[in-house]
Amino acid sequence: MAQVKVLVLRAAGINCDMETEHAFGLAGALAQRVHINRVIERPEMLEDFHIMVFPGGFSYGDDVAAGKILANQVTHHLSDRMRDFIAGGKLILGICNGFQVLVKTGILGRVDDVCDEQMITITDNDSGKFEDRWIWLEPSSEKCVFINPDTRIYLPIAHGEGKVVFKNSGVLNKLKADGRVAFRYVDEQGNFGGFPVNPNGSTDSIAALCDTTGRVLGLMPHPERFVRFTQHPHWSRLEDKARADGRMIFENAVRYAEKNLL
Repeated sequence: MAQVKVLVLRAAGINCDMETEHAFGLAGALAQRVHINRVIERPEMLEDFHIMVFPGGFSYGDDVAAGKILANQVTHHLSDRMRDFIAGGKLILGICNGFQVLVKTGILGRVDDVCDEQMITITDNDSGKFEDRWIWLEPSSEKCVFINPDTRIYLPIAHGEGKVVFKNSGVLNKLKADGRVAFRYVDEQGNFGGFPVNPNGSTDSIAALCDTTGRVLGLMPHPERFVRFTQHPHWSRLEDKARADGRMIFENAVRYAEKNLL
């Protein structure tokens, strides 16, 4: 039987690639960790995969800005291949540092495919420090194939630069109208709030964005760190021990690829 193939991109400083590979394995995919240099040397390898992932970590030490150096590598060496990958109906996932990369390549940083100007970025947390905590997320998009639009989920965050900002309010309104806001930070009851409900001061409590196709998702929280119920901070008190909220992201991606790409 054909199996969904996932490319988990590696680079210096990436430190969540093995967890991400494991999460896709649990979802039934065949995941392979590949260094960015190997992809640049042989970009045609992307044709062999159905899903591409930019995992979390601190690529190249987040020198210059978080995710910027890896984003430059992708932009200068793989931009045409990335466009072909998306145009071919395939999926891309960026987690934490990977979200930062997708924004700074322009894949998620532009308003639309017509305008080349980057109008979105991710910058320092309002707290001025690294935030490492668990947060609630409310889905805000009907088009994103990675999420369940009616399910509020609980995931960990771990970042120093997670504040999503926009060039102006018109950019935000355009993204919301296009269904590109995938998740927003809320409390357990679904209410918006300041810190720590919104852990980084992100504009409009935005935690995740997708592209216009719904097949490219970038999110600051780490779904790969909650794929087994025992990873929950209060796992011994959970009534529903069958649910691990992060696993949903990976399972939805794999099911979509099985249905549409195999």
